[in-house]
Amino acid sequence: MTEKDPFNFDLRVSTDKKKRRGGRRGMSGAFETSQRVCEHPGCNEAGQYRAPRSPDVLDDYLWFCREHVREYNLKWNFFEGTTEAEMEAQLDRDRVWDRPTKSFKQSAEERAWARLGVDDAHQVLGGNATQNRGRSITGTRKLPPTERRALDILEAKDHWAKAEIRKSYKALIKILHPDMNGGDRTDEDRLQEVVWAWDQIKESRNFKD
Repeated sequence: MTEKDPFNFDLRVSTDKKKRRGGRRGMSGAFETSQRVCEHPGCNEAGQYRAPRSPDVLDDYLWFCREHVREYNLKWNFFEGTTEAEMEAQLDRDRVWDRPTKSFKQSAEERAWARLGVDDAHQVLGGNATQNRGRSITGTRKLPPTERRALDILEAKDHWAKAEIRKSYKALIKILHPDMNGGDRTDEDRLQEVVWAWDQIKESRNFKD
């Protein structure tokens, strides 16, 4: 086996480990193997906790000790430098989880695609192409209101198995959990909704295991 694939990408495990600057992350959110020093002026404690450098550079981090990352997060303002109109527009998008509502009116073509479980005609070569076209998968199952709401929160379909819904649940957790985004707790309410929704689905008998 060669060290590089035909496209000259180095796929060795050792190379991937070198690229992982953060190291191993503990339950508290600390990168326990980090050798950094806290970047707060005058502090010589280990810098095991990361926080975004600025709202415009969310994937570049400052590194602090536990005490100073808490202090930094308390002063964090995602809307710093934005106008009032831009902030209001962002809040409006957040109220619908950045998923604006669509008109119930559909064209004949859109209704035809919907009967096949396809929201966008460009998805025909994706996962929906393998579905049974003689079977409707557009959300016509009778489910309790709590489970129907849980599916909406988890951005899942009612014909999915629990394993598929769990993938969507885990993806949302990674986005919303404070430990995964530098201690930002602005999405805690939605995080609680996601956890509640998965509790409804995992205990349900209406979905295949």
